[in-house]
Amino acid sequence: MRRKFFWLLLAIIGILPFLSLADNNKTSFQIYSTCKRVTPGPVHDPSTIIKSCNGNYWIFATGDGIVSYYSTDLIHWESGPSVFKTPPSWTKKLVPDFEGIFWAPDVIYLNDEYMLYYAVSTWGSNVSAIGLVTNRTLNPNSSNYHWNDQGPVIVSDKTDDFNAIDPCPFVDPTDNTLWLTFGSFWSGIKLVQLDPSTGKRINNSPVYSLARHRDRVDSIEASYLYYHNGYYYLFVNWNFCCKGIDSTYNIRFGRSTKITGPYLDRDGKNMLDGGGSLFLETEGAFIGPGQVGILHEDNKYLLSCHFYDGNSNGAPTLAILPLEWENGWPIIAKGR
Repeated sequence: MRRKFFWLLLAIIGILPFLSLADNNKTSFQIYSTCKRVTPGPVHDPSTIIKSCNGNYWIFATGDGIVSYYSTDLIHWESGPSVFKTPPSWTKKLVPDFEGIFWAPDVIYLNDEYMLYYAVSTWGSNVSAIGLVTNRTLNPNSSNYHWNDQGPVIVSDKTDDFNAIDPCPFVDPTDNTLWLTFGSFWSGIKLVQLDPSTGKRINNSPVYSLARHRDRVDSIEASYLYYHNGYYYLFVNWNFCCKGIDSTYNIRFGRSTKITGPYLDRDGKNMLDGGGSLFLETEGAFIGPGQVGILHEDNKYLLSCHFYDGNSNGAPTLAILPLEWENGWPIIAKGR
């Protein structure tokens, strides 16, 4: 869920300098020198970090046309090109009030191409769609660089009890099947199977329910699936984003031996029944973390997310944190 006024907020805070976290508000989450990554602009809903064939790391994020950033070292980031110069024509047909701000993209590499999923919606509505756009390369200087829109993958409207936003594509390493988690508020987090040859939904594939918050408005969204040592781990966000320093986002998780669930938290509570162990929350100037992604490289695990920087007027900022596994559960390595 995203507030329309959020983009006015971005316009205001985006011109402010990205200051380092002051010592008196310093969090215990550290990687390299700090969890915070300075980018040329705000980063909200970052995709999973993906490494391109030429060695650059890329993220995509909520914004006009889908914004992108790239880095050679995961520390220094530069602006990349927007994915869309103009929105695909189908977006306005399915979501008439859509204004060109694409939400919460996520990306995988499959079948020799990059598959970028994104959401088309408006604040407070489940008249929404998840689309797919593909590219053979992420190198803008390559003659093969061209984003090809593949159209909608799954849609929702007022007759549905779910909201088709916040996509997370997932390739199951146990059998190479392709899946998509999604959902925001309404009846929570959903899962559908996709055709790996097209990246689109398999005809009439069932919609599985994975998690709900079970608060007054089912404030849950931003799902992320990850497989590790025999378990599927489901990360979600509870509560509310997009309010700057007043954001209440926090990250919860559970795990399952089957991709379709049930997902149980540390206490054995089903995430469909409101379960979800607390993983990451506000600490000092590190406010409202959300939108998990995991990069596994050189035997190290890095977790990416955004947070609202309490020392930069709540600017949405990219964080990269050291992730470890303890007794089968993911943890953030603090104070390192």
